[in-house]
Amino acid sequence: MPRVLGREPGGQGVRTLRLLAFGWYFQFKTISRSPFEGFGQVLWPLFFATVAFLMFRAGSDPKTLLYASLGAAVMGMWSATSTTAGNAMQRERWHGTLEALVASPPHFSLILLPITLAMSTIGIYCLVATLLFGRFLFGIELTVEHPVAFGLSVVGTVLSFGALGFLFAVSFVRFRAAWALGNLFEYPVWLIGGFLVPLALLPSWVHPISWALAPTWGMNAIRQSALGGSPLDDLAICVGLGVGYVALGVLVTERVLRAARLSGSLSLT
Repeated sequence: MPRVLGREPGGQGVRTLRLLAFGWYFQFKTISRSPFEGFGQVLWPLFFATVAFLMFRAGSDPKTLLYASLGAAVMGMWSATSTTAGNAMQRERWHGTLEALVASPPHFSLILLPITLAMSTIGIYCLVATLLFGRFLFGIELTVEHPVAFGLSVVGTVLSFGALGFLFAVSFVRFRAAWALGNLFEYPVWLIGGFLVPLALLPSWVHPISWALAPTWGMNAIRQSALGGSPLDDLAICVGLGVGYVALGVLVTERVLRAARLSGSLSLT
């Protein structure tokens, strides 16, 4: 007897992964060809890097500049995600595609998640551009003690950023100025995530908030792998928090869609 499509072992999981992969590829191409997004992603990493290097150049320890270089690089990655991710669902509404996407057979979260993952993937350019900018303009040597762990830390950080952006997208949808809320969260995460300022210098009541943010652990993992520490624990926590963001985002999506169906106002929710 022929197998029914989707009932063979692993069939549903394979189709889900394929949907996420194709959605990510399509959104990545779309965002990378956007003049508005492209201009911002080219300009902001260089601005962040210049400010960070000028702040830390007074120190005599070469690792201080590398510390600032990695922090500025992750700042660019987060900036590529936070503002645009907060507005991801609103953008589909403005394009008139929100109703069609919600009515499609796949769960809406499987359509929205690749959008934010594509945004965070664009942030890899910010990482590379910032490090190269520091190398050729400021003469900062990038020495990575654990290259494999460094690559895994970057991938894990990108995925966690995309997951947090997904949670932002579905949580901010009720606000007309969702993009402004995403922009509002850009700077606090820089600060309490320890991108440039060590967490030890912040008040003690800020530390639990930092621990609940995946960017904090992703930043630690990238720095530890570059400077010769042990990044595996930080990376595991970063990825674990990303999984939690996705699960929470799916629950919020269900609640938003249920409320929209009851009121019959999906385009206005």
